[in-house]
Order: sequence, then structure tokens, then C-alpha cells
Amino acid sequence: MISLVSMSEGDVSPQDIPEKPSKLKIWMLEMRLPFLTASITPVLLGTAMAWGIHGVFLWDIFLLTLVVGVCLHLGANISNDYFDHISTTDDINVEYVRPFTGGSRMIQLGWLSPREVLTGSFVAFGIAVGIGLYLAFTRDMLLLVFGIVGAASGFFYTAPPFRFVSRGYGEVFIGLNFGVLMVLGSYYIQVLTVAWEPVVASLPVALLITAVLYINEFPDATADEAAGKLTIVVRLGKKKAATGYGVLMACVYGTIAIGILLNFVSLYALVAMTTLPLAVFATRHAMEHHSNTPVLVPANAATVVNHLLTGLYLTIAYIMHGLGLQLEIVLVVGLALLFVTLLQYRSLSTPPE
Repeated sequence: MISLVSMSEGDVSPQDIPEKPSKLKIWMLEMRLPFLTASITPVLLGTAMAWGIHGVFLWDIFLLTLVVGVCLHLGANISNDYFDHISTTDDINVEYVRPFTGGSRMIQLGWLSPREVLTGSFVAFGIAVGIGLYLAFTRDMLLLVFGIVGAASGFFYTAPPFRFVSRGYGEVFIGLNFGVLMVLGSYYIQVLTVAWEPVVASLPVALLITAVLYINEFPDATADEAAGKLTIVVRLGKKKAATGYGVLMACVYGTIAIGILLNFVSLYALVAMTTLPLAVFATRHAMEHHSNTPVLVPANAATVVNHLLTGLYLTIAYIMHGLGLQLEIVLVVGLALLFVTLLQYRSLSTPPE
């Protein structure tokens, strides 16, 4: 069962580690590996759509695309830690809840120097750029546009002079990058064709990764405001922002339903609607506990899990589309996915003993 509340030993919060761990473990904590699902999921979906619609699957291109996506994500994660330290956001943040908010805390704990963190981000971006250039020259030069937009907006999410997050629209950039851009890019690199279907199918993933950032901004709001980091939650205030979170969740399932009704996405995408219980739980929890950071944590976790499951269920939908499965089999698969969702719902909604 997926759990982001109880992390494995390699992913524990720095506060729970009694003494300085090995350099390897420090870098594992710095990279926040469990959250790489945000970049893996859209690549899986875009690739599954290329196979499901066109019957094309180039496994070597898929693996290279996955590495590029993950390295761009790592570069963004690590550089954000550096620039949040420079702006003092993470340094003055005392309300953060690990592992969801407050950054990795490696600089604050003195386990990595700011220079090491910045260098680490450049290494990750460098790997992504190197492989991206190879793919652009061997597949299609349009891929350079995908890569430049992804790398630039990931780096300048917190980096000057743009600092998108401080201007109140950083969440939108992340949604576009880790939703539309990655799904469409992963689809395009397989079939070298631009289409509307991967764009529409990417919208629930884009909205959910936006929601992940959005709900994680609640515990950080006081420190963000003090540091001049004007996120949407800071601008709206927590009460109104909680309502905004509910609107985001409604849009996720609205885009799936409208996409199916207008024949923009496969009918098999109905199976992704089975994650709705998680959205209802997280929305209700956020509305009730938006100003109580420790109690809000299940909503943070439910949003992360919802993003992962919805993306995976859409991926499964296009695999079923490619296989041309009969309605009876699809119904059984849908019920199985609903069962997985309900297990997660039970895990997240059950108070710890």
C-alpha cells in the first residue's frame, strides 16, 4: 500500500535522524526521491498514449525520456532548496511538515553547503540537457522547445530574476510542466505527431500536481509571506485558499468527464474517476483544518497519492485502449482500481493510534 505519511528508513525526516547520516543518505534526502512520481507519472501516461493510440513503443527512447524528466525534476527540487535558502524562506520556516513542506532542510541542518546544493542542481540539469540534446538531434528538433521551457521554468520557479512562485503563478508553471508538457512531450517523442488528445488527457495530471504544490503551501504560508514569497495561498489567505483547493479538485474530474463526453479522450479513461473518494476526503479535510498544520497532513498526503493514482489509472486506461479490451473486463479492472483507492482512503483517513 502506498504511504507518504510513514516513509521508509531511507526517506525519514531529518529531525528523526539522531546523528549525521552518510553522504549518500544525505543526498537521498536532498533529492526527495518519493516525490519523483510527479515526473515519472506523466512520462508513463504520454508513452502509454502513444502505444494505445498508434501502437508505437520505442523502449530506448522511453527510458531516455524518463531520465530527462526525472533529472529536470531533481534539478528543480535541488535548486529550489538553494534559492529558498538565499531568500531565507526555509531558514525562517518553523511550521513545515516533513516530508511535504519546508524543503529538504539539508542546508539548514548544515549537512550540505549551499554551494554543494547549487552544484547538485547543475549536475541534474546538465544530465537532462545532454540527453535532451541527443534526443532532439536524433528524433526531432521541436523537442528542444519542450526541454528549454521545462528546464527554464523549473529553475526559475524560485531563482531570480523571475522567481515565478513569488509572483503568484509558479503553481501554474509547475502544472503545465509536470502535466501538459511532459505528457505531450513523451507522446510526441514516440510518434513525432502533435495531437489534442494527450493535451486533454494531461489536464487532470496537471491540475493534481498543481494541487500538490498548492496544499503544501498552507504550512509554509507564514514563512513565505515574511520572505516576500507571494504564493496563491499567501495572497488569498488560508480560508479562501481552501475553497480554491476544492475548485481544483472539481476541475480534475470535470476535465475527465468532459473529455470523455466530447470524445477528446478514450472512454477507458472513466477508470480514473475511481480516485474521486480521495479528492472528496482531501477537500473536506482542507476546508476543516486549513489553519491547523499538523492536522492538515492527511490532506497533503491524499493529494500526493491522488496525483499518483489518477496518472497511473489514466495510463492503464490507454493500455486497455490499445488492447481493445471488452467492457466486462474494463469493469473488472475499474472495480479493482476502486478497491486500491479505497484502501488508500482508509489508510489516510484512519487517525494514528
